[in-house]
Amino acid sequence: MKKRLGCLHAHYSNIDYIEKALSAYDIELIHFVDPALMYRVTSDENFKAVDAQNKVKDQVEWIAQCNVDAILITCTNYIAILQEEQLSISVPIIKIDEPYFEFICNIQQPQKILFTNPSTVDGTMERLNQYAYNHQKSIDIEVIVINNTFELIMQGLKHEYNQELFKCLNTIIEENKIISVAQLSMVDAAQEVEYMTSKSIINPLDTLISSIVNQLKIDKKTMVL
Repeated sequence: MKKRLGCLHAHYSNIDYIEKALSAYDIELIHFVDPALMYRVTSDENFKAVDAQNKVKDQVEWIAQCNVDAILITCTNYIAILQEEQLSISVPIIKIDEPYFEFICNIQQPQKILFTNPSTVDGTMERLNQYAYNHQKSIDIEVIVINNTFELIMQGLKHEYNQELFKCLNTIIEENKIISVAQLSMVDAAQEVEYMTSKSIINPLDTLISSIVNQLKIDKKTMVL
């Protein structure tokens, strides 16, 4: 029987990444998108942390009732807000950043992690440091925020967003250090720079797909000739 994966996104642009990455596999994807939550978290002083936690809890439990085999959360802020101990579901939750954390925690050299959304930095780095501590890993990481770019993707200006990222990544990669991008929205630009320079940039999508395939035990689609 085909597996069903419920995907919770903070922005519509993330849908295409997941659809393309899993297009070769026999899996049904059901997408749920709520950009308003992160808007309220970052701009509404009256919207408290507990309000955000309750909203994410309601969203995840709603998805769990839609006959899915697992839930994928693609927003690192959603993951940081989520209080799993409050959930009353048995559906497994796949967090986009955990396979990414596992990969970069196994790198012993100094690294640079790039963000475009400043509001995701604290939550992501807190989770990364906790992951490293729990797994007894030592990491040497410099955080770089590419300012004044995330607004472009939120306005639907994906081409302009990718252009800005391409220019910045193209400059940083010349430093010959290990580089990764922390957000799904940064994957296209990172892959384009990789193609143009033949230098590797770690991204959370590559590490995520193998994790989904292994956890759900899904197969590639049968090719009909």
